[in-house]
Amino acid sequence: MGRVLLLVALVGGGTAMPVAAGTRAAFMPSDSGARITAETWQSATQMDITVQSPALGRSVKVRILLPVDWQSGTTRTWPVLYAYHGGRDDYTSWTRNTDIEAWAAEYDAIVVMPEASNGGFTDWYNYGLGGRPKWQTFHTQEVMQLVERNYHASTTRAAIGNSAGGQGAVTYAALFPGMFTHVASLSGVLSLRMPGMPSLIVLTNSINGQDPMGMYGIPVLHDANWRKRDPLELAAALRGTKVFFSSGTTGQPGPGDPPSDSWDIGLIGEEVVGRTNVAFRDRLDQLGVPYTADLYGDGRHNWPAWIRVGTAIWPDLMASIGARRV
Repeated sequence: MGRVLLLVALVGGGTAMPVAAGTRAAFMPSDSGARITAETWQSATQMDITVQSPALGRSVKVRILLPVDWQSGTTRTWPVLYAYHGGRDDYTSWTRNTDIEAWAAEYDAIVVMPEASNGGFTDWYNYGLGGRPKWQTFHTQEVMQLVERNYHASTTRAAIGNSAGGQGAVTYAALFPGMFTHVASLSGVLSLRMPGMPSLIVLTNSINGQDPMGMYGIPVLHDANWRKRDPLELAAALRGTKVFFSSGTTGQPGPGDPPSDSWDIGLIGEEVVGRTNVAFRDRLDQLGVPYTADLYGDGRHNWPAWIRVGTAIWPDLMASIGARRV
């Protein structure tokens, strides 16, 4: 069936707005048994689904933006963009902080924004024991299969992410060549093992209230696992994928940033992230892997820069997946 929406005409306006939404009783599960247990429409083109995930051992949400001509009763598919959020945030991040709904509305494509929590975009190492949480499995298998089987998403995909989400997007593209035609990182950590970075990652995970060593393992002792997750080490596998990355590099405020002291964590953090992006650029140059980069210098680790860059690259991302402008 199509979208089940109760529409009420606005008095004198001649238009309508959704005030309630129905749900479908049957959804196709993923290969792992992940299931959609709820579907909540936020508007005529935006919905949240609740996914019961074996990879995570719990239920989490995914936000989806659908094109204006989307309908469930069709054999047609639509190209899809996956938008990954940063650390200490959630699946609402992109719609809460940007105009991604307006960006998406101009193109005939699906946008999927899955929960990522503070999971590091990896199946956790857990000191070599493995097991949950398996965020990589959730994103690259469960979510993709669910939106492809239930919402007509095609296998023509691009990905964008900010901060940890940028790291995740690039890592997934390298681990699974061909999964994305185009990948974009906005202030992602693109070198996990450069001096000082493992300690910073462990500290960040401690602040997030989780086992700081469970994600990738103990630095140095479990270096082989860190290496397997490091975009810098995986860079050669990006050959054939269109790659974009951006970050600040100076530790100084940029356009739209609030006034800040020199010790502001957002400025310091972006300068450190910028070093990883420079190292990643140099590695791609060494390998002869094509890329586009915007190392814009001044800018804090926050949304003003990411909105500016995201707005600029959106048409190119859409073109890469063949999304038609509407």
